[in-house]
Amino acid sequence: MSPSLRAAIGALGVLWASPNSMLGLVAGLTMMLFGARPRLQPGDLALVFNHVPLGPGGAMTLGNVILNTSDDLDGPCTTYEYRAGICDHPRVRLGDHERAHVLQSMVLGPLFLPAYLLFGGVSVRNRFERAADRYALTGRGWWPWD
Repeated sequence: MSPSLRAAIGALGVLWASPNSMLGLVAGLTMMLFGARPRLQPGDLALVFNHVPLGPGGAMTLGNVILNTSDDLDGPCTTYEYRAGICDHPRVRLGDHERAHVLQSMVLGPLFLPAYLLFGGVSVRNRFERAADRYALTGRGWWPWD
């Protein structure tokens, strides 16, 4: 695929994911009032808000926006299957896991959030989470269906 075609497809994906990205942007800008700091991370295809004071830790992706509770996305995280006692996977880079969700969002656009919730939300049963773990482990397989 030519670089210009790849860029055009990427731009369409960003546009298609923009409704969810707007939700993430509003949440990130709001969290800046409580210490969150924005950072553009081209490698992760997203605007990242670090130090988001929500939840017990980790990150959440909304379109091309990642809300991250820690300093950066380079830290390790355990996979959902490991936490459920299903496998013995090593830790993965949090940013790689979240990038898979960005790619999923760019394909499904506004359908991503309903599909994500329909398939189990934040859980090992969710095929979107298993695909994101697989992508973080191998660099392949971010799409939740074979």
